[in-house]
Parts: sequence; C-alpha cells; structure tokens
Amino acid sequence: MEIRVIQASPDKRKRKPTDESKLGFGKIFSDHFFTMSYHAGRGWHDPLIEPYRPLQLDPTAMCLHYAQEIFEGMKAYRGKGGDIFLFRPLENIRRMNVSAERLCMPQLDEALFMEALKKLILIDKEWIPRGSGTSLYIRPTMIASESALGVHPANEYLFFIIVGPVGAYYPEGFGPTKIFVTEEYCRSVPGGTGYCKAGGNYAASLYAGEIAKKLGYTQVLWLDAIERKYVEEVGTSNMFFVIGDELITAPLTGTILPGVTRDSVIRLAKSWGVKVAERRLSMDEIMSAIASGILKEAFASGTAAIVSPVGQLSYRGKEYPISEGKTGNLTERLYNEILQIQYGQKDDPFGWRIKITD
Repeated sequence: MEIRVIQASPDKRKRKPTDESKLGFGKIFSDHFFTMSYHAGRGWHDPLIEPYRPLQLDPTAMCLHYAQEIFEGMKAYRGKGGDIFLFRPLENIRRMNVSAERLCMPQLDEALFMEALKKLILIDKEWIPRGSGTSLYIRPTMIASESALGVHPANEYLFFIIVGPVGAYYPEGFGPTKIFVTEEYCRSVPGGTGYCKAGGNYAASLYAGEIAKKLGYTQVLWLDAIERKYVEEVGTSNMFFVIGDELITAPLTGTILPGVTRDSVIRLAKSWGVKVAERRLSMDEIMSAIASGILKEAFASGTAAIVSPVGQLSYRGKEYPISEGKTGNLTERLYNEILQIQYGQKDDPFGWRIKITD
C-alpha cells in the first residue's frame, strides 16, 4: 500500500519549544501523525500521514468498553551532524504484533509499519530536539474502533502513530530513584496479559502507583501475584539487581514485559563478561543480600529512561538504601553505552542502530 501524505499548512503548524531543558515527557506533540484503518474482510487500508488532530470515536467504540488497546514506545535520536537514528525498532514492531495476537487484534505488516515510522519522522524531523538526553518519542497505538456493545473481538480497528520531543522521563534525570515494594496489589497473573503492552496493564497499576507517590516514591516494584514474594518489574520498566558478581533480572514467564532495553542490557553485560541470570529473585534474598552487604546495585531499564538507578527500596514499612543511595558503576556504564549507541557516538557491534535518510 502507498502511504498518502497531507501536509499541514504553514499557518496551522504548532510553535516548537525553544527551551529543551523544559521538554518534560509526553506533553508536546508534532504537526503530523500516521493513521490506518482495518475492517474485517478488507484488512488494513488507507495509510495516511496527515495534520495532527483529535480522533473522532462513537461512544460505543469497543476500545472504550472492553479495553482492546495496545501500544508501543520507541525513540528517534539526533546524532552529530544532524543524523537521525532509531534503536531496534523492529523489536518494538514485532512485540506490538505479539500484543495484538493476545488481544485478538489484527497483525501489522512489518515493512509498512517501518515505512510509516520513517516517513513520519522525516516529515516532522525539525521536531527532533538537539540537546543531550533529548529525543523524539514515538507512540504507535492500536484501538478497537467498531461501534458496538457486546464482549467479543471487534471487526474494526484504528492504528496510529504520534511523535513528540521529550527530555528526561523522571524529574531526577539520571539520578537514583526511590522504589516502593507492594505486597497488597498485583499487576499481572500467569495466563494474563502481563507480557503485552496493553493499556489495561497500566490501568491496573495506577492505584498502587498513587499510594507510592503520596509516600514520596518514584515507582512501584511489583511482586508475583501468587506468592507475593518474587520480584517482577517496576511500573514502567524491567528491574535488575547486582548481587555479588551476578546481574539478576526476572525471567520471561508471561507476567512481565519483554523489554527491548532489558534485552539490550543483558546482551551488553554478557559481552563485557558480566555473569547474568534470568531467574526468580525473592524479597527474602534481596533483604539477606542487603543485610550481608552483597547487594551492590539496582536499576530499572526501559525505553523512556533507558537505565534508571535505584537508590532506595521501601519494604514492609522500612527503607533500605542501595549502593549508599548512589548510582552504581555497572548501572552508569550501561546507561552511557546504550545512550552513545543510540546517538551514533559509539560503534554499534550488535547492529541495533538504524539510520533514517530521505
């Protein structure tokens, strides 16, 4: 399918931000977006890049009632000399199709998805910020748009991609965060949709997140839903701990998101000779490691923040500093390495970086 393009007229274009230190995250969006529709029996049709506008949905659109909604998150980076890079976009595209399959939504053609990404980014390339640590955030989304009530997979869908300039995800920037461990609430269960990037997963996390926020914590650390003792993930990221000489993260057993940055961290660490374990890690083991002084570092990984150091855990009413509340050496090395690959400042031995050209 050919992607049609309708450019926004000069008088309808938005004013671009002038102070990149105040970009924040997810508050500013560019002049255009990509849309494409699906109808059962016809498939995907009418791919279009058009001026950014509100969506128009019927009050009975099935996404509003039965939560058939999935999304992805990725970024475009401006390197030295103005080069534009994507970081492992095919992994995000394939993960979105995994989410689509689980929620009975139609698959997306990988090549068309990638073409739409590149065209949209090039049309709005002046929106890509230039400052260190800034990027163009990309949010592909699919929703059930059919107007109907009744619990069954929809017959109509809307796929769209929006982009906008962002700075640091956390107010702390690349600084240690404080994490609240909840035993009362759970995010995902075996056999559920925890491994998908589905809106309902995030809705389920909000209540505990608000409790943590009111107590002064950045994020919630989720435990398994069955025994409430094994570490799973943080609200927006995968979680890693350095205990002794081992880097440990939860295994992909269907309850946590298979993060692209998670995989990048694992592959980088292994290439440096770090011992990496994808295994179950209990809070009892973490508490024991803290008490004996062998828990050296903890960090979260994700597209939004890349690698985010954890300087403190709150568990059962007590606070436990990690690495004396400072950023650990491995955490900082991983952050810098991935960041420099993304911006084209270092060699890319894994072939993760894709340069976008006109």
